[in-house]
Amino acid sequence: MNTDSVLEKVFKAGHIAVTGECGPPRGAMPDVVKEKAEKLRGYVDAVNVTDNQTAMVRMSSFAASLILQQMDLPPVMQMVCRDRNRLAMQADIIGAYSHGINTLLCLSGDHPHFGDHPMAAGVFDLDSIQLIQTVRKMRDEGKFQGGADIKGAPKMFVGAAANPFADPFELRVARLAKKVRAGVEFIQTQCIYNMDKFEQWMKGVRERELHKEVYIMAGVTPMKSVGAARYMKNKVPGMDVPDHLVERMAKTPKEKQPQEGIDICVETIQRLLSIEGVAGIHIMAIEWESAVPEIVERSGLYPRPQL
Repeated sequence: MNTDSVLEKVFKAGHIAVTGECGPPRGAMPDVVKEKAEKLRGYVDAVNVTDNQTAMVRMSSFAASLILQQMDLPPVMQMVCRDRNRLAMQADIIGAYSHGINTLLCLSGDHPHFGDHPMAAGVFDLDSIQLIQTVRKMRDEGKFQGGADIKGAPKMFVGAAANPFADPFELRVARLAKKVRAGVEFIQTQCIYNMDKFEQWMKGVRERELHKEVYIMAGVTPMKSVGAARYMKNKVPGMDVPDHLVERMAKTPKEKQPQEGIDICVETIQRLLSIEGVAGIHIMAIEWESAVPEIVERSGLYPRPQL
């Protein structure tokens, strides 16, 4: 064990890990964080806390992660390179670890142009690969990115994201390999709807034996309506939603579409679990945390291991 991360313990014990997601509110509303997180309790091993997702101002990932930590729900604190320089990121990493937060997801972040402050300057002092390297140097060598010694190194379990569907597809495995070389320990993927393409990506991962060097968590998002399916297909960059899924949702009566979306999600997870190299499932039930218990139970992932 490199850290005290619950997520690392689940992986090292040989279990399929399950994580959920909690998007912090757009205001000083800690009760909203608590309400969302409570719906996930017992059904996931850890809860991702997003960092100004979609480039819109929200309660900080650090603050919301601390709320979860106080609830005895292990957080995965996300950190985007868009909003901070390397001094601020390293300061937040030390601060988070000082409060017992020991799992970090390193991300580039959506461009400010897509959010509610399009005039904001994107920092991007480091990219996600450099951030991975920085966290590993802080943990393993006890040194800041600039080379100075750290008294009290933050023992973070280090994760990152991967999008198997972005263009050019041919470079997706190579991009993952760079993150593995940088020292990433677990990966959470973009939402998976195109299973054929994901399986093709995983074949490339296995050919380079990357699945033996990093834990890969396959990302899924239940669709609540045909409108949501069409939005993800047409409006969300890097998303690949096949026509047959949109048509399936469209043929379903409106009042039954949420259940159909859950059914599709469960079917996807069951297929994902049969793929060599998939070590976990990351459920992104955006503003629909109440769907997670049914998804986890029906997918055969409940109860969660007690470690």
